[in-house]
Amino acid sequence: MCGIVGYLGHEEAAPVLLEALRRLEYRGYDSAGIAVLNGKGVATVKRAGKIAQLETALNGYAPRGTVGIAHTRWATHGPPNEVNAHPHMSSDGEIALIHNGIIENADVLRRMLESEGYTFRSDTDTEVIVHLIDHVWANGTRLEHAVAAALQEVEGAYGIAVISSRDPEKIVVARNGSPLLLGIGKDGTFMAGSDVAAVVAVTRDVVYLDDGDYAVLDRSGYRTYHLERGSVSRAVHQVTWDLAAIEKSGFEHFMLKEIFEQPESLGDVMRGRLLSEEGSARLGGLKDHEVVLDRVERITITACGTSWHAGLIGEYLLEELARVPVEVEYASEFRYKNPVIPEGTLVLAISQSGETADTLAALREAKQRGAPTMGIVNVVGSSIARTTDFGVYLHAGPEIGVASTKAFTSQIVALVLFTLYMGRRREMSVLQGREIVAALEALPAQVEEILKLNDEIRELAEVYRDVSNFLYLGRGYQFPVALEGALKLKEVSYIHAEGYPAAEMKHGPIALIDENMPVVFLAPRDGVYGKVVSNVEEVKARQGKVIAVVSDEAPELEGKADHVIRIPQTVPCLLPILASIPLQLLAYHVAVLRGCDVDQPRNLAKSVTVE
Repeated sequence: MCGIVGYLGHEEAAPVLLEALRRLEYRGYDSAGIAVLNGKGVATVKRAGKIAQLETALNGYAPRGTVGIAHTRWATHGPPNEVNAHPHMSSDGEIALIHNGIIENADVLRRMLESEGYTFRSDTDTEVIVHLIDHVWANGTRLEHAVAAALQEVEGAYGIAVISSRDPEKIVVARNGSPLLLGIGKDGTFMAGSDVAAVVAVTRDVVYLDDGDYAVLDRSGYRTYHLERGSVSRAVHQVTWDLAAIEKSGFEHFMLKEIFEQPESLGDVMRGRLLSEEGSARLGGLKDHEVVLDRVERITITACGTSWHAGLIGEYLLEELARVPVEVEYASEFRYKNPVIPEGTLVLAISQSGETADTLAALREAKQRGAPTMGIVNVVGSSIARTTDFGVYLHAGPEIGVASTKAFTSQIVALVLFTLYMGRRREMSVLQGREIVAALEALPAQVEEILKLNDEIRELAEVYRDVSNFLYLGRGYQFPVALEGALKLKEVSYIHAEGYPAAEMKHGPIALIDENMPVVFLAPRDGVYGKVVSNVEEVKARQGKVIAVVSDEAPELEGKADHVIRIPQTVPCLLPILASIPLQLLAYHVAVLRGCDVDQPRNLAKSVTVE
């Protein structure tokens, strides 16, 4: 969602802030702005549209100063225009504020402030906060006191950064439900950001704020507080990846780069975790929690979007191989439906960013009901990682493309490792465990083989670039792959696509099939292969175009599939990983051929941190 950046240092703030905003473009946005303390007051420049429009404006007038804040907005309240763009200013122009989140009592506060004589220029809920700070700021007090007092009246989610010419040489930040961190540089340089990518060019030392925290950055250092508990101490974490990890490295798009990084990212998930002789997995994050895990009688997986699809694959894995009943819930529904969480239930949250608002809220609901909680996340130090009782990091490196690719396959591998861990403690034989471990060890090389099909898949994309609809079908482990393949195509190419269990085709979707409908069949050689072949026959009988993803020569599909994509054979539980990669490439190439912005699809954000 919205990108927040703050800078206090010795360099000119505007160029540093602008570069940081560029590194947050992948989060999704529709306007951008900057505010700098210039020694006379607060100078603000903001524009609707992309950062390029803001940069053009700054070329004509770049405010001078070494303290400033900047923002990319993803519209919630009010349309994406210059008036609604951040930063928002107090009536006298002495306070500037940027905000990520939604203020739930904004209308009530707005009416109160209007009765006190405040005039609102924008449609946003954010402007309420800056006027409220002005309203409560008592003579002789500091900016942080006014911010803390104002936030006591605010209900909802926020990550904010504030500067003021009344108390210059200072940035105050605060969070509640929206991610925010501090970057601790050298020689009195500090940054704030909604994402590590905003600060990594300056420092790798970061402090993650918790909900209810606020912090002060000034020339004397940084200080962290909690709205209710006063002064608090927050640990400094070191970011393990460098700036090169968020560069394109010669690829045209981040999405393509991240697809091609999967041999390495999958290897990184497994590194040091496979126990070949025991046919099991070593997961350091689960150490000291064996007693809890041995008492688990059922698992509820909660997630959103692509992570939810990974969770569905986790359901098949854990039920088949570890013999644990599993339920997979959309986090956005779980948090509101008064869920039944019996004793012995483990709640497992999956999120690439570790900041997904619905997943975090679902997790907190589970904790309130006394359930043990586990996380599978990619971002070290993220909110979900810090909220869960224990968990597994992906170590997949930063994922910049909005459409998740390497994080998805890494999540599946992490779920396989967790299944090995749980299964070997239960009913899984050592021989079965060893077979899966051996298949995992071969996985990165098999992915490299699939990536050699890139040119072939681009040619396939040429054939179908102008269609209006796609259908993806699979059974068993491949059903979630069908859902994910359809989602990828929708996300980046804007073609309508649906994923279904192949057997459900006859219960409705078959009515859509004609000579203009391409159907992607996930048909690797597994226990339901013969059933999928029958589904292919039904589509061809209705002149549908068949694209089959197979794992061998598939003679049964000879003359029935219009196009065949061959992936290596492996154990059934790993076939979803190999089958997903051609679908990622197909979505990417179709989108590029249609002229779409694959890294920043319209209306989408990388991390959904507000409802």
